[in-house]
Amino acid sequence: VQLVESGGGVVQPGGSLRLSCAHSGFSMNDYALLWFRQAPGKGREGVSCINGRDGSTVYADSVKGRFAISSDVARDTVSMDMSYLKPEDTAVYYCAVNEFRLCVLSDPQVNDYWGQGTQVTVSS
Repeated sequence: VQLVESGGGVVQPGGSLRLSCAHSGFSMNDYALLWFRQAPGKGREGVSCINGRDGSTVYADSVKGRFAISSDVARDTVSMDMSYLKPEDTAVYYCAVNEFRLCVLSDPQVNDYWGQGTQVTVSS
């Protein structure tokens, strides 16, 4: 299993970014893919999740209505569109895979594979 994040960068408050997680080594139909983030000095926080079998999604309250996760099966990529970004969204964003299709945002430990992360900085 390999996960490679891309799309991070610097954006002004209120702006938008799209993060992508290119995955290989497994069938998305059998897994859940999650996005977590970690700000300096803080623990890893679950942001969003998509169930590869039925496409259902879960979001943290802090990003509901602003972030949208989606899966492109043909391209083996899961993306997260982030809009109305706030300075508190600044963090390293990681994608992770759960082999049991569990969308548990509260516990990073239950996930099986992780990418290397991509930095998102929201600043004026």
